Amino acid sequence: MLTFRWIGRRMAASVLVPLALAGAQSRPTLAPAVRQYVTTDSPLIALTHVRVIDGTGAAARADQTLVIRNGRITSSGDASNVRIPDGAVMLDLSGKSVIPGLVMVHEHLYYPTGPGVYGNLTESFSRLYLAGGVTSMRTGGNMNGYGELALKGSIDRGEKPGPWIDATAPYLEGVGLGLGQVHVLSDAADARRMVAFWNDAGATSLKAYMHITREELAAALDEGHKRGMKLTGHLCSITYREAAVLGIDNLEHGFFASTDFVPDKTRDVCPSGAATQASLLALDVGGRAATSLIDELVRRHVAVTSTQTVFETFTPGRPMPPGLDVLEPQLRAQFEQRYAAIATSTNSAYTALFPKMQRMEVAFLRAGGLLIAGTDPTGGGGVIAGYSDQRELELLVESGLSPLEAITVCTLNGARYLGRADRVGSIAEGKQADLVVIDGDPSTRIQDIRKVMTVFKDGVGFDPAKLIASVKGKAGLF
Repeated sequence: MLTFRWIGRRMAASVLVPLALAGAQSRPTLAPAVRQYVTTDSPLIALTHVRVIDGTGAAARADQTLVIRNGRITSSGDASNVRIPDGAVMLDLSGKSVIPGLVMVHEHLYYPTGPGVYGNLTESFSRLYLAGGVTSMRTGGNMNGYGELALKGSIDRGEKPGPWIDATAPYLEGVGLGLGQVHVLSDAADARRMVAFWNDAGATSLKAYMHITREELAAALDEGHKRGMKLTGHLCSITYREAAVLGIDNLEHGFFASTDFVPDKTRDVCPSGAATQASLLALDVGGRAATSLIDELVRRHVAVTSTQTVFETFTPGRPMPPGLDVLEPQLRAQFEQRYAAIATSTNSAYTALFPKMQRMEVAFLRAGGLLIAGTDPTGGGGVIAGYSDQRELELLVESGLSPLEAITVCTLNGARYLGRADRVGSIAEGKQADLVVIDGDPSTRIQDIRKVMTVFKDGVGFDPAKLIASVKGKAGLF
């Protein structure tokens, strides 16, 4: 979260199939509220003559067939060699591509509805994430308390549509910001109590925020790691290097939030935004200071999350974000007015900062760092679930990654961070059938990532157009 603060063509009739019986017993029985968005549900499915982009960075493979049995990929290979079992529902995907379901790690189930106010959009955003191809996600901070945990349970039980969720506890924040929806820690013992309380309530991840102290962060890390929880941070009072030494698992917003280069920074005190921006604008991306920090993060196995979509909304001259038509009209108008005001700015630091921080992310990845991705639908609005996840891939390619690298960042890398790479994040035999069918070839043209036809989650195919239609013009209300 920041304080300042396509999809989908309907699948062609030739590949639509009637709903069949549910698959393996390990998968939940889908409620009617979920089934209305399903196009394909059979214990045995064959995706034939499809281009496979497997998420590992390997070249795309043309004319492939995937066999899915009870939600798992059981066969994968050249269409001429793969035997299709009797009774399989066959989908001819000639000319189409399939990628792993997106695994995004800085998502939210809320949206800014006013200055410093965040509305609970668990219902609409969970559908939009799935429609955009997101089958697994971590929420990068919780403003809704139990609401987020309740949604995760409903999705896991098949009562509501949406991605698998790694649910983050409410923010671990120190004195300074004053957000009314965020608890302010009193000391390290309070941080430890908060971690324990929310983990006992069902939260599985942690998020430290801008004014936390080193003592509070150390206590939260100790308690969280004892409980098997990873902790990420949007930091300011603590530098990236200090957090890495303490044992943080992940840092948010690329290097936009790094205060490591602020001259004479006071320990445990968040410098002004202007001072942080000035230090980053003066930084030499290839110089000793930047390289030293990157090397330290890589050495300590600290992942870095790219969230370019939210920073793009602060940057003059950038295109209008996709998906605004799903918003409630007043929220849409509110963002469009803000976008118009930013477009007229002639002295925004982001004009130079945005491309520079893109280069820093690429440098981190090239140095061997685990770059993962999310969108952060906060700021002043305009970052729309699902649509922005697709946009993040486009921005990673704009930064200098190949389309195949960008797909890996948003699939397998996310799965690796979440400890789920044995089941999701790439296309391979034995893995869960979390797949996105695309009408195009995003391995050569990343913009085709917007042309989502079907999203398979655990072997069940969802219609993105129906999911979007269910919330169009209403996101922001529920």
